[in-house]
Amino acid sequence: MATDRESVLLAAVGLLSRQPTAAMDEIARAAGISRATLHRLFPGREALIHEIGTLALARMGAALDAATVEEGDPVAAVRRLADAVIPHAQLVAFISGESRLFDDDAINDAWDRVDARVAALFLRGQQSGAFRIELPASWLSEAFFDLLAGVGWAVQDGRLAHRESNRALTELFLGGAVRRD
Repeated sequence: MATDRESVLLAAVGLLSRQPTAAMDEIARAAGISRATLHRLFPGREALIHEIGTLALARMGAALDAATVEEGDPVAAVRRLADAVIPHAQLVAFISGESRLFDDDAINDAWDRVDARVAALFLRGQQSGAFRIELPASWLSEAFFDLLAGVGWAVQDGRLAHRESNRALTELFLGGAVRRD
């Protein structure tokens, strides 16, 4: 039977988010596979962490594409973006807190591409008068992803219901980002 790499990665995120020092055999158990199978898929912890980062950023790029953030009203685009990224909040929470990924050039390049697209959305919103201009667009992007990570942790820990996560993200974020006259 073939093992689904993505399922293994998601199981690893679930465990490592709660137990960052979990051993590879614990990760294998969480994924429902043997340690040997885990090592065939990922030769070591670094490879596993890199693959989680790659998966997270691929999903974020796909979410940006699905949300068509370059189109339409910027506030509506943020709402579409939230809809598209909420399913990946736990992955974003994990990669934002995983210090080993900060030294990975491929991950940093992918993250920069995702971040640039979101910052461009906020800049477009500032230029149209929808978003506050005294807050840098790059910081708005960072704040959006930080809130998304917070949603991921809160849902995982049972402090926020998954069904409430989109509303919590969009209302809290837009409450601070939308320009008020």
